[in-house]
Amino acid sequence: MTRIYDISMPITPDIPVYKNKPEKRPVFRITSDHPEKGVRETRVELDVHTGTHIDAPLHMIERGETIESIPIENLITRCRVIDLTHVEGPISREDVESAGLHTGEFILFKTRNSKDTAFNPDFVFVGAEAARYLADLKVKGVGIDALGVERSQPDHATHKALFGAGIIVIEGLRLEDVPSGSYQMIAMPIALVGIDAAPARVVLVADE
Repeated sequence: MTRIYDISMPITPDIPVYKNKPEKRPVFRITSDHPEKGVRETRVELDVHTGTHIDAPLHMIERGETIESIPIENLITRCRVIDLTHVEGPISREDVESAGLHTGEFILFKTRNSKDTAFNPDFVFVGAEAARYLADLKVKGVGIDALGVERSQPDHATHKALFGAGIIVIEGLRLEDVPSGSYQMIAMPIALVGIDAAPARVVLVADE
């Protein structure tokens, strides 16, 4: 029997946003409604780093590649969920090494972040040394259950190490109910062009 896990954050006006910045909150505005015009239409103002989203290198690298440059076949792929719910600080190189990762894998880090219902400034993130290890290993992608793969690091070392190795970065995953293991992942960013990120619907498919 096939089981599907939707690991995306629902986008609402009160969705948790990075550092609780008001300017990052989605705005839903009804522009037409049934009583007057017979149709309901809604305009949405949305930061592209809202909720579950995929970063492009341009996010941290000047003149870096934009979101449409990520091959879609790299977003429909096998992945592995790694349980790091015991980790309290940044994910270290030792944490990553102990998981027995392999070149070409798409890795999703499940941490205590998935239990948070509001933005937690002390969220677990990928440390710079761990990011450099993942870059040297040449994994395909890294996803995490936080709104940032890094947290206030000097010179954005984690992002730059991953992007420099061509590694895809997915942030804002919801993994609390997902057991560790191997899955088929389908990650579909909105088909935006020329920018630094895009919100995405991400699901995992497990054969049980």
